[in-house]
Amino acid sequence: MSSDLSTTLNPVANSIRGLAMDGVQQANSGHPGMPLGMADVASLLWARYLKFDPQRPSWPDRDRFVLSAGHGSMLLYALLHLSGYDLPLEQLKQFRQWGSQTPGHPERHDTPGVEMTTGPLGQGISSAVGIALAERWLAARFNRPDFNLVDHHTYVIAGDGDLMEGISGEASSLAGHWGLGKLIVFYDDNHISIDGSTSISFTEDVAMRYTAYGWGTWHVDGHNPDAVAAALEEALADGERPSLIACRTIIGFGSPNRQGTAKAHGEPLGAEEVRLTKEALGLPQEAFWADPAAYQILGAAGKAGADEHTLWHDLLEQYTAVYPQEAAEFKRTMHGELPPGWDDFSVEYTAPDATRNTAHKALNVLAQRVPELLGGSADLTGSNKTDLTGAQDIQKGAFDGRYLRFGVRENGMGAILNGLALHGGIIPYGGTFLVFSDYMRPTIRLAALMKLGVIYVFTHDSIGLGEDGPTHQPIEHLAALRAIPNLTVFRPADAYESVVGWKTAVARRTSPTAFALTRQKLPLLPPALAEGARNGAYILVDVPAPQVILMGSGSEVHIAVEAQKQLAAQGVAARVVSFPSWELFDEMPSAYRDAVLPPDVTARVAIEAGIAQGWEQICRVARRSYLD
Repeated sequence: MSSDLSTTLNPVANSIRGLAMDGVQQANSGHPGMPLGMADVASLLWARYLKFDPQRPSWPDRDRFVLSAGHGSMLLYALLHLSGYDLPLEQLKQFRQWGSQTPGHPERHDTPGVEMTTGPLGQGISSAVGIALAERWLAARFNRPDFNLVDHHTYVIAGDGDLMEGISGEASSLAGHWGLGKLIVFYDDNHISIDGSTSISFTEDVAMRYTAYGWGTWHVDGHNPDAVAAALEEALADGERPSLIACRTIIGFGSPNRQGTAKAHGEPLGAEEVRLTKEALGLPQEAFWADPAAYQILGAAGKAGADEHTLWHDLLEQYTAVYPQEAAEFKRTMHGELPPGWDDFSVEYTAPDATRNTAHKALNVLAQRVPELLGGSADLTGSNKTDLTGAQDIQKGAFDGRYLRFGVRENGMGAILNGLALHGGIIPYGGTFLVFSDYMRPTIRLAALMKLGVIYVFTHDSIGLGEDGPTHQPIEHLAALRAIPNLTVFRPADAYESVVGWKTAVARRTSPTAFALTRQKLPLLPPALAEGARNGAYILVDVPAPQVILMGSGSEVHIAVEAQKQLAAQGVAARVVSFPSWELFDEMPSAYRDAVLPPDVTARVAIEAGIAQGWEQICRVARRSYLD
């Protein structure tokens, strides 16, 4: 290794700075300060350490890089472009423009090489804990002597804002507890936030806090790549603890009038300041210029990664010859395929029971058939009924377990579940009370944005939870969850709908699912009809020429059934529709929807123990537009 990495990597660092300045300036919007400040650290990581293949960015054993400080997205776009990913310079010129591959904050589905949608601070570093955990779990499941099929690191760049957010504390505490030694975070310790110096609100010793979490910690000059490399070598050698490398940097580095100030954070430098900064850095004034040496250096890193990918593929072929069954399982899970016949089962129930219990029984049958189903609870295992019979806990040094103890950390749990799903090879689930879904809302929203198949087990729904009182009664939470686009909310009315719900959730790999389950016992409905729950709503009780339609979800379906009987005694013909999922019903063809809710039956009543928001759209015949 060169004794002066700063000189060697300077073409890369300054090219990143130039591209970042120009992209933000042309868009007249964005955050130039962090890319200018962290360019030295990022150049070192990508040129000398990160394992990646630009031509095949989904290689399972690549290192993962998460830009938690997603507002500095031009840093990542510059790296991807210079490294040879399919991100041409023209896309950098379209930064923050409609339809470009370079949105203001990184978005997983828009840009090759972006591992995670970030921007809401704290989310990236927290989900990276889940990504690192997934690597350890899959290694424990598939690696064999002389065959390290799963062996990669998770790297993060995080800023002061990330570490101020409480979610990062929850997830980082668990990372230390689990001993995730392949997780390495570069902390952009620039002492600046939007409002000014961090001294106005953030004066704690961050490294000491992370030491208390069980992390290895280092303080380095972030503009000295040799110092950063020395700390990184020690972190890589540790292996037993996650690592936080606090890189003291100058935000807006190189800008004569903006560096070290909040003015460099979230607005363009201005044309004149860009000119002065390029002059100070020794860069040409040409817009979107990058040093040919930068392309060579990062191109060589990408070529080295491609060579490693080839070697890994050879290893996989050798592994397949020696362990054919394990290899087939590895390929299946990493491709996101479910085992043949995984849902070919039924579960028998004989008595009324809470749907948290009946769903638990379905979960355990599924877990035997879908080995990548992995999850836990936020310290409510006995209440959520999320445990897997006979499964061991995942703990430090014992990653071959199947169950996760998240502690009282709903927010961190949600982010870690996202990370498990992002890595691939795992179908994650997590449980808490429905009322505490509020703690998880930002992580659920990101799962929906990223189209991740995360499953949420929310129990103790509605006022039926009983004696815990109003603080634990989720009156508005179903409406709040239903308001999140691309989230499927499923509220089963009995045991058999619970089974259908779990099968549906596992099959939906491109959207998250939230269960709302009861604490109180519910009667059994006819099992032959339950398959209709896959459609989101179905006719549970029918009559010729119905005059009114009674609709309900979960526990209130049974109120509708009783009401139907009373109306029948009074000569009123009422149809009962069980409505476990609005979202699934929306996806059905219009012919099916009209068969369940005939437009000529204008009398409709919705029954649900919560605020009415949203039901009015279904109760009126001229309802909201559907997907078709």
